[in-house]
Amino acid sequence: MTTFTAGVKDLARRLFGGYAELLRMPHTARFAIGSVIACMPFPMVGMTITISVQHYYGNYSLAGALTAIQAIATAIVGPLLGKLVDIYGQRQISIPTIIVWMIASTSLVTAITHHAPEWVLYALVPFMAAIPPWGAMSRGRWTRLLRGDHERTDRALSLSGVLDECMWVVGNPLASTLAVISGLLAFSFTGMCVIVGALMFLTERTTEPPSQTQLAREAGLTRAQYREREAQKAAALRGTTTPTTTTAATPGNRAADEPSSTGRSGHSHGSIWGPGLVAVCATWFGLGAFQSAAGISIIAFATEQNMKQYTGFVFACFSLSSLTGALVYGAKNWMIPLWKRFYVCLAVVNLGIGSFLFAKHLWVIMVIYLVIGVCQAPTWINGNQLMLHLVPPSRFTEGMAWMGAMNSIGSSVGSAIAGAYIDRAGSHGGFVVVTALAIGSLLIALTGIRQIKSSTEAPTLTEVEV
Repeated sequence: MTTFTAGVKDLARRLFGGYAELLRMPHTARFAIGSVIACMPFPMVGMTITISVQHYYGNYSLAGALTAIQAIATAIVGPLLGKLVDIYGQRQISIPTIIVWMIASTSLVTAITHHAPEWVLYALVPFMAAIPPWGAMSRGRWTRLLRGDHERTDRALSLSGVLDECMWVVGNPLASTLAVISGLLAFSFTGMCVIVGALMFLTERTTEPPSQTQLAREAGLTRAQYREREAQKAAALRGTTTPTTTTAATPGNRAADEPSSTGRSGHSHGSIWGPGLVAVCATWFGLGAFQSAAGISIIAFATEQNMKQYTGFVFACFSLSSLTGALVYGAKNWMIPLWKRFYVCLAVVNLGIGSFLFAKHLWVIMVIYLVIGVCQAPTWINGNQLMLHLVPPSRFTEGMAWMGAMNSIGSSVGSAIAGAYIDRAGSHGGFVVVTALAIGSLLIALTGIRQIKSSTEAPTLTEVEV
């Protein structure tokens, strides 16, 4: 018994010791947990809109179209907000954005519950995209605090994945339960979370990374000059993989101060776009497409079986499994190359969700989710780690926002197509779309394997000193 207890303690230390160490750092727990609480609109709003609209309007096509519009709006607004956050600062952009979201959410739930004309819903839904990039801002704080410490940076990104999955585990069943009771109740809870989380995150100012405006002012440059200088340093760092790379990136080195070749970056100095970032964003587009199609198809499947109230718990099982995967994944120092881990996890998720077509009961889908979910969070963690190689530190929020935007665009495409097929052929038609999108998504990801592999062999750009 003593040996067993010691073994459990040792396992717990291995799994949670590194995470506990990170959260014991001054001020980190406050912004890390606050960002997760403020992110509650992500797991709850889409499902709340779907369930509420289907209840009041009896139309899956309308529900799918509205969630698609919200996703498209998020895809458009997300990178813009990320860029503005990098330029002006996290608090300066987040506060007015939150005010817009609160007004929009109140107006939308009022319109739905009063069965307003459909054009009113179409007009209000785009404003639901006014959500600060909490996850990207939190990860930006971690990368700044832990710059130069690869092991703890990777673990911090895994911790962010763990906390995100906790949010989804809680958010999905809450959304399905509260939305069935009242759409107003679901949106009220979400709004409360946004306010509490924002207060925790934004009032913690000691860990906030400096904006481009602050950095440019300190360097005696305009923002445009500063961004150009930073891009030149990043290009110099990308263009070499020798041990002298760090020297090439220092302010005093001529290679960093003069215009350099694009090297493996493949883009101009003023842009973060290169082959690696394009490949990652294309992959995230496909990931969003088939996963959103799976979500709306599962809701339709559960409705057909008179089990709609359990849909949130099915999604929560996926998140719980993903949470477990994130805990284990982040606790280990991996020797397998990042690009290989990325593709293995991606293939498991794609092929697993593609098999929903053959499920005959909602609980079968839940079991599949439990099995493949262990690779869901690691897939996102690997994507976050790829971003460390693709964008410099003062544009990290913008880069993460672009990745999320492509995922949102994919989600809009997937939910719109699946919604149309569900109205024509029921949930089976939706799952046919899911399988096709899952296989197509994997093929799209594989076409970028050379660029993604090359990106992981490049230096970590978030360590560029500017």
